Amino acid sequence: MPIKILMVCLGNICRSPLAEGILASKLPSDKFLVDSAGTGSWHIGRAPDDRSIATAKKNGLNIANQQGRQFQQSDFDAFDYIFVMDNHNYNDVIHLAQNETQKQKVQLILDAIFPNENVDVPDPYYGVANGFDMVYEMLDEACEVIAQRLITKHS
Repeated sequence: MPIKILMVCLGNICRSPLAEGILASKLPSDKFLVDSAGTGSWHIGRAPDDRSIATAKKNGLNIANQQGRQFQQSDFDAFDYIFVMDNHNYNDVIHLAQNETQKQKVQLILDAIFPNENVDVPDPYYGVANGFDMVYEMLDEACEVIAQRLITKHS
């Protein structure tokens, strides 16, 4: 049974698809399964934002086949780890948790590189031209730390 990791952002078209692709590329696929979801329902069934797809492709990753889905309460049981992109996502996900065990699964992704600083991954959707590249770099650095921790813990 693989270890399951879920990446969560607002719409599941910008940050979490990138995080899913990045982390999946750093973990052995026979031992780990990475997925993503959004707290909102606007993009269910849609591919990631073209800018996320292009940024991933530029870095050797293909995320074009991912499909947006909304975070559900059942994800707490389905996944071992839940990484959220910002404090707003964190609060939305924690609000759905039914017990302390479920809450313990939820972490801000950038806590991996900025422990206890509650740093958000900025949403690049309406941001600056190089926002997707900046987000990719942040997520790549965080996912490298997370991947090493997961491999060490589950090997």
